[in-house]
Amino acid sequence: MKLSSSASSLRQMIERAIEDHELTRSEYDMIIHHAMEGGIDNQEKALLNQLQEMIADKSIKMVP
Repeated sequence: MKLSSSASSLRQMIERAIEDHELTRSEYDMIIHHAMEGGIDNQEKALLNQLQEMIADKSIKMVP
């Protein structure tokens, strides 16, 4: 299934943010803000859920 352009952009933001297995609060806020622009579609929701799971299982570390 092809990603919508907004979901593709969100995916790129998430991939850049977690490249080093760390996510700053600023990066997280930017991702959420981007996702909320114009509403969240199913693809974006799935990407955000994956990010949340990675944070929860500590594969991505939240840093100040």
